[in-house]
Amino acid sequence: MDDLRFVQACVKGDKQSWNEFISRYSRLIYNYIYSVLAVKSYSLALGQVEDIFQEIFYSLIKDNYRKLSTYQGRNGCSLASWLRQVTINFTIDYLRKLKPALSIDAEIEPGLSFKDVLKDLSVDALEFLNNQDKRKTLQDCVGLLEPDEQYFMELFLNQGLNLEQIREYYKINRGAVDMRKSRIFQKLQDCFKRKGFKLDFLK
Repeated sequence: MDDLRFVQACVKGDKQSWNEFISRYSRLIYNYIYSVLAVKSYSLALGQVEDIFQEIFYSLIKDNYRKLSTYQGRNGCSLASWLRQVTINFTIDYLRKLKPALSIDAEIEPGLSFKDVLKDLSVDALEFLNNQDKRKTLQDCVGLLEPDEQYFMELFLNQGLNLEQIREYYKINRGAVDMRKSRIFQKLQDCFKRKGFKLDFLK
């Protein structure tokens, strides 16, 4: 049975299929949760990890499996890959409620922070970075990114992974990684423009 038919059986209430779903994917979901925690250098109590796990499963089945039924297997996306993204998004969102996902002052490496990757070092840009209110604007723009986009930024900036390492992490081709990076940076630039600033990022 392929993934889509398997999910459809679960959604229709087939107990054997659902039991198989739990058996097959529980460990996988736990692994993805711990993967996010490792990348973000978070240490949670076992009970909190269990809470994330239970809430993920609840999100899949609530409202008559509404979330799970959105899986369509398009473009060859396996159920495992889809669950991986669901878990990453949910875990990051959970962590965001505990602490801001990305700080402008977070160091990428000793002496180099997120604000240091800004290409435009004009007087206006320096004044922008030194003004607390305007720095808050930058944080707000980062906060408007989707959870998976913030996770990408976490890997690229805070964790210092290069694009080839990110490609291997996501198991996608390099072109897709480049496109994702370009899209995220464009969103940030557009956000700055809407707020009356012009900032360029390293390409």
